[in-house]
Amino acid sequence: MSNQGDTESSKTTICRLDDEMIAAVAAAEVITRPADVVAELIENALDAGADRIDISVTGDGTDQLVVRDNGQGMSKQDAILAVQRHTTSKINATKQAAGEITPTTQDGIIPPVETLGFRGEALASIATVGTLEIETNNGGPCGTMIKTNGPTAESVEPTGRACGTTITVDNLFEAVPARQEALASSQAEFARISKLVSHYALLHPMTAISLQHDGNDVLSTSGDGYTSALLGVYDREIAAQSTTIESTQTIDIDTKSSQITQTATIEINGVLVHPTVTRANRNAVSIAIDGRPVNNETLITAIMNGYSDLLPGGQHPIAAVTVSLPGSLTDHNVHPRKQTVRIQTADLIADMIETSVSDALSTVDQRQIDTLSTELDVSLEALTDADQTSSAAVADADVLGQFQELYLLCSLDDTLLIVDQHAAHERITYERLCATVDETLPTVTIDPPVTVSLTPGQYSTLDCITDQLMTYGYEYTKRDDAQNTHKAINVHSVPAPLGQPAAPVSIRDAIDALQNDDTPSVAHERTDTLAELACHQSLRAGEILDSPAADELLNQLGACENPYACPHGRPVVLTVDEMDLVRAFGRRNTRRD
Repeated sequence: MSNQGDTESSKTTICRLDDEMIAAVAAAEVITRPADVVAELIENALDAGADRIDISVTGDGTDQLVVRDNGQGMSKQDAILAVQRHTTSKINATKQAAGEITPTTQDGIIPPVETLGFRGEALASIATVGTLEIETNNGGPCGTMIKTNGPTAESVEPTGRACGTTITVDNLFEAVPARQEALASSQAEFARISKLVSHYALLHPMTAISLQHDGNDVLSTSGDGYTSALLGVYDREIAAQSTTIESTQTIDIDTKSSQITQTATIEINGVLVHPTVTRANRNAVSIAIDGRPVNNETLITAIMNGYSDLLPGGQHPIAAVTVSLPGSLTDHNVHPRKQTVRIQTADLIADMIETSVSDALSTVDQRQIDTLSTELDVSLEALTDADQTSSAAVADADVLGQFQELYLLCSLDDTLLIVDQHAAHERITYERLCATVDETLPTVTIDPPVTVSLTPGQYSTLDCITDQLMTYGYEYTKRDDAQNTHKAINVHSVPAPLGQPAAPVSIRDAIDALQNDDTPSVAHERTDTLAELACHQSLRAGEILDSPAADELLNQLGACENPYACPHGRPVVLTVDEMDLVRAFGRRNTRRD
């Protein structure tokens, strides 16, 4: 049946790849979990120029996934070709044959990265592991509907649809039980999807993106820029505490294949949340190369280094940064799902990112930095169990005073002890938590309850970790009002093992630790969770301790099994021997000389 409404262009959009190109991109056909399907379909929509993408997920995504976009749709002929293997709209084979596409690696012909994915490759791969339905229209009065669960279209019918494409995937992995068995829990799989969609929403702030789960709104961005993207993924508080980053730099690069120096323009754009708002892990740091979210430890570390000392110890920022590079500097074909990118001069680009982040944050309140400065050439040594000074002796130290409302200066025989009061209290709290978590953990009721906003991934995980959260002293209720678009909960109780209640927002870190799929064991999971709880329940910089409180802190530290380091591994006590001071001041070998 012909589709009279198709708007066919004179230039073929979908084309079949030759054998050499098939070999080069075959790795892109890997679909191992529902999030892979969502990533492929979002990137196809972005490549099609969509400024609105709506994702709907049922269950863990294997029951049904629907992705709608308002981008450039496909004609009937292209839609039929798109579900076949080794067809794509992303590579022009004619140009390749004519030599207009130049190889960029020594391994073979790799096309320049002008798009995020391979539409034909993705749809054919998805159709082999699920039932695929495509509704699409490239601007004509009538669209095309195609249904298939294999490499060829099983039915082709006209349909009424505005310009754009809707793709529905049902019964994912039903015919591949081994992949279905390998999936994590339903909550964990959807948490992956929501995390993925959040990254795309932040990294493509000019595209309106929404996500629904089982008919409920999870997140929605308006496509008006970074502030509205943060508002849609997080909340108004975080959106208000952010700054944008925009940097363009030109560099000269010596190519390996020739003696020619290439001039490259590097663009860095993104949004940085102020370091007053942090997270316990790196999940909230997003990095994209040419629009595609990737895992690149070097570039993520560069973002972290850009924050420098503005971040509290053990905490991580909320940031989304996109780096645009010339195609000759990148190879996106080193990972089956394009999650890793090989970058020439990666260290140079990392330095540019670090500098750009640092410059963008230069106006952040420097009072967030607590420093200990000294002009003395004195060696500060961390107290360890190898020292002659025993842990019990720490309790016998005399408190001399408090420095910077963060460090306790103490005297013990001929040694000056410098105690980080936060790290000390963190160690005490951690050991008390470990000792009581299997019994009855002291809690404090929050009245009235405090509202805490969660990310979509955190919220979707709640149902399967409620019992564990209660074990750690948290009680909460979900807000069921229609306006709960930011997935807020009401926290009714928090742990208080030393009589000092944890901050209600610490439930976020507890959720992050409990929902981590990569935790190697239950014991390790508990250790991580208790360490984060201890951090949030401990003394902060700026809290003044009077002499009785300081003495009690030392007494409790001396009673700890391991008073030498906080749960995150930082030293608790530094020591300065009197002879170090004697040498530094050029004195003789006694205090009286």
